[in-house]
Amino acid sequence: MKIQLSDHFDFKKLFRFVIPCIAMMIFTSIYGVVDGYFVSNYVGKTSFAAVNLIMPFIMILGALGFMFGTGGSALVAIILGEGDKERANQIFSFLVYTVVVLGCIIAVVGIIFIEPVAVWLGAEGEMISLCVSYGRIILCALPAFMLQNTFQSFFVTAEKPKLGLVVTLIAGVTNMALDALFMVVFKWGVEGAAVATALSQCVGGIVPMIYFFRKNNSLLKLTKTRFNGRALFKACTNGSSELVSNISMSLVSVLYNFQLMKYAGENGIAAYGVIMYVNFIFIAIFLGYSIGTAPIIGYNYGAGNEKELKNIFNKSMVFLIGAGITLTTAGFFLASPLSKFFVGYDAELCEMTIGAFKIYSISFLFVGFGIFGSSLFTALGNGLISAIVSFLRTIVFQVFSILIMPEIMGMEGIWYSVIVAEILATIVAIGFIVKYKKKYGY
Repeated sequence: MKIQLSDHFDFKKLFRFVIPCIAMMIFTSIYGVVDGYFVSNYVGKTSFAAVNLIMPFIMILGALGFMFGTGGSALVAIILGEGDKERANQIFSFLVYTVVVLGCIIAVVGIIFIEPVAVWLGAEGEMISLCVSYGRIILCALPAFMLQNTFQSFFVTAEKPKLGLVVTLIAGVTNMALDALFMVVFKWGVEGAAVATALSQCVGGIVPMIYFFRKNNSLLKLTKTRFNGRALFKACTNGSSELVSNISMSLVSVLYNFQLMKYAGENGIAAYGVIMYVNFIFIAIFLGYSIGTAPIIGYNYGAGNEKELKNIFNKSMVFLIGAGITLTTAGFFLASPLSKFFVGYDAELCEMTIGAFKIYSISFLFVGFGIFGSSLFTALGNGLISAIVSFLRTIVFQVFSILIMPEIMGMEGIWYSVIVAEILATIVAIGFIVKYKKKYGY
């Protein structure tokens, strides 16, 4: 039976609705991990380090897709809750078309400046050409990548989370198959990894466009529209926390790379790359849950249904605590096999990665509260508080920790810094949640 945003959600129904979103985010992360596996094992440690060095820059450019997706879907969900479906479709269409235009412009700029950026990030010698080759190919598909990020949220608002999962699965399988073909069979190196990823992003971005252009039975459809400055401003401000979060994570990755190059050299960057691949999968659980619950929260807020808001909020707290404990335990026990999977060919690098990941795993106890806290306020239309939580979590606390902790603890301080940052972010998120509880009625 179809689940609607207006339904009452018990645990069973809530998980039926959000599991496709969680699976979608996990699978998106997994096929990124497969990319890393093929590059590391079939091209080499230098190429693996180069991909991880330039990836933050590419993610920064693609972050606008997350902003329009989360901010726009929250706005559209509230309007749907108010009962104005026609206006919701016009705003949805306008935001999607805006993403296409911006994606093309940003892709051109990125392609032009990729080489000086690679040098600024610390690439030297062979790593410069590897960064440029990989980056330019990926950037050709940037508009599709931004659309893919945008539609991940809109599929849920359209009451089609399972369809969003199917599209992600198709894109992921495309990437994995082409990785094997281009790198193992054709021996194309990092260029093969880039082409595989770019083509999979085209699948993830273009297929949803075709679906929403055609007649469908979802709540949303791409239609004729006109420029709507107010909706654009609202979507951007409301989704600014997700933009800040994605840009911040990339900038912090750059800072980590600087510190790791200083304390551990190329091995440090490769070890961090492995941890980030696995981290993306674990974090995807919290991101997917937040994406899945945001339209429900926005819809019920728009409809003035405080009873259901409280219901969703209370169940979310239970989920965050349970998932945090589970993932921390899993991270500790999987540190060794996962490290060997990526860098088992280098004993010294593998040992460093295992130790680092066991420390890093403690952060999973806390990370969900910051992610959900930011998403909660985005769904409620309070982009300012959402952005503050996200900015403090992903920039201020992370930068403070990564600069201070190595001075206190040396190399290990780099891995402990994320734990400190997430604890501080959890305190802030819970503080805002308590402060605004009466205002929003959750």
